[in-house]
This record gives sequence, C-alpha cells and structure tokens, in this order.
Amino acid sequence: MNTLRNQVQLLGNLGNEVDFKKFDSGKTVAKFSLATNDYYKNAKGEKIQETQWHNIVAWGKGAELMKELLQKGSQVLIKGRLTNRSYEAKDGQTKYVTEVVASEFVCVDPKDMPF
Repeated sequence: MNTLRNQVQLLGNLGNEVDFKKFDSGKTVAKFSLATNDYYKNAKGEKIQETQWHNIVAWGKGAELMKELLQKGSQVLIKGRLTNRSYEAKDGQTKYVTEVVASEFVCVDPKDMPF
C-alpha cells in the first residue's frame, strides 16, 4: 500500500507552452499549467463545465521529453505526487503554491479515447 500514498493522476490539456530550464549544474526542469474539466447539470438541467488549473513540474529526463513532445493544448495524462511550498513575494507577502511533481506522463490523442 505504500505506493498509494500521495499519488495523483490527472487527465487534461496544457494551458501554456512548457517552460523549460537547464541549470548550470546540468539539472533540467519543465513547468506548465494543466486544465482538467468536470461536467454537471445545474438545477435548470443545463450542462455546466467546471475547469480546475493545476501546476505541473517535472525534472530530468521527464522534463526534457515534455519539452520535446508537449505543446499548448496537448492532452496528457500525468502521474505524480502533490507538493506544497511557500516563498516570499517581492511585496513581502508569503505566497503558497501546490504543485504536482510528475513522475510519468502519456500523450493522449482524444480520438483514441474509449469514452
């Protein structure tokens, strides 16, 4: 059961191009936002789409592959873990960020989806 701890899977679309950086140490990082959609019907019977945005971060070879294979609008399945961090903004306020650190990803072609 240890493998089920802090595990996240998201299927969504990239909201922006992959932000890729290579550091002097040789480490690489990729960051992007991922939109996931939920649908429900309101009291009037109208279909409502609710979009959630997720911050995705990947390191190393995964980051390099994301830079190569993904672009804005790409549909992707992400597997990873949730992390929380904080930092001090320029105005002196503490900001809190929740991110998904991706360990695996699969590019998805919507026409191949069974639903």
